[in-house]
Amino acid sequence: MSRIRIHYCTQCQWLLRSAWLAQELLSTFGEELEEVALVPSHGGYFEIFYDDESLWERKRDGGFPDSKQLKQRVRPARSRAGSGAHRPMRAAMTSADILSQDRGAMLFGLGAVALWSTVATAFKVALAYMSPLELMWLASLVSWLLMGGLVVRQGLLGEALRHGWRTAAWAGLMNPVAYYLVLFGAYDRLPGQEAMALNYTWALAMAFLAVPILGQRLTRIDVLAGLVAYSGVWVIATRGQVLNVAFADPLGVGLALASTLLWALYWLLNVRDARPPLVAQWQNFGVGLPVLTLLMLLGPGFSWHGWAAVGAGIYVGLFEMGIAFVLWQMAVHRVSRTAKVSNLIFLSPPVSLLLLYVVVGEPILVSTLVGLVLILGGLGLQQWQKAPAVAQESS
Repeated sequence: MSRIRIHYCTQCQWLLRSAWLAQELLSTFGEELEEVALVPSHGGYFEIFYDDESLWERKRDGGFPDSKQLKQRVRPARSRAGSGAHRPMRAAMTSADILSQDRGAMLFGLGAVALWSTVATAFKVALAYMSPLELMWLASLVSWLLMGGLVVRQGLLGEALRHGWRTAAWAGLMNPVAYYLVLFGAYDRLPGQEAMALNYTWALAMAFLAVPILGQRLTRIDVLAGLVAYSGVWVIATRGQVLNVAFADPLGVGLALASTLLWALYWLLNVRDARPPLVAQWQNFGVGLPVLTLLMLLGPGFSWHGWAAVGAGIYVGLFEMGIAFVLWQMAVHRVSRTAKVSNLIFLSPPVSLLLLYVVVGEPILVSTLVGLVLILGGLGLQQWQKAPAVAQESS
């Protein structure tokens, strides 16, 4: 009898997705298989084997399979195994291949981080001309057109038109509609440095929300990281007056923190999303854009704010929501270990603060610097606790 092995990245929180696929396989082929095994791995690795034959690999096949796609690949593999015929095994990558691929991934990652470092400034510049809703509509239109062009170029339009809209119907309402409207609302009320720093707590929000949603457990390091990071939130929210419970802008702080919950919740609920990332992004914006258009018609309407406003909105849609996303996906898909590129995100805050000071003219508050150090320190603790597990898995 044959065995199926599902290799999944533990850092990426893909256990639930893998367990669901294993359950689907067992419900269909249970009596014909010796076992379906879940094999922990790291570095964004996800691959499914039928004996020694690779059925699905995330980077090669453009995302994750749904149960129907996977079963369609199991059936011919089962027939080949029964007849003694097998496809050749994939050749293992050499260390030189991995090094070369990692260098390319790091360049893509640095490109994405460089663009993300400009977005706090771009948000503040754009919001000086437009309301959050107006900026959201223009940026979403630009991003949807860009993603659509990439979908067509990669030959994914047929798949994008036929499949995935049921998921997009709710996912698009969360991202881009709810997330960016709330985030832009925070930037509209708060100094860019404060909104940017508070937004970095989304990774910690994801760790805490994963407890009720995915059934994961918090470690002591998770709790300590949360205390350190959210003490930074308190410093920023009170602008250094830490013993004063009156926030400088309670609504702005609330919007910034709500955006982190929406972003974390969006990714946790997308654990089973089998759509290729580019298709998912285009479909989500395809759902969100009509909703935003309706909100515009019912609300402020369409007004001309000048070419500077249009340019700022196009920049946000093109780079924050579009090109940066594509570069980051290319980096994550190519790198041998996700941690190599995920740590690049720590380069963004100091560059963002410098641009806000030079371009927008925001004086950098001491409370922002202290709070940001505490937030990044909490995120660093989260990264640190993963390092021993990664080392053990790779040994």
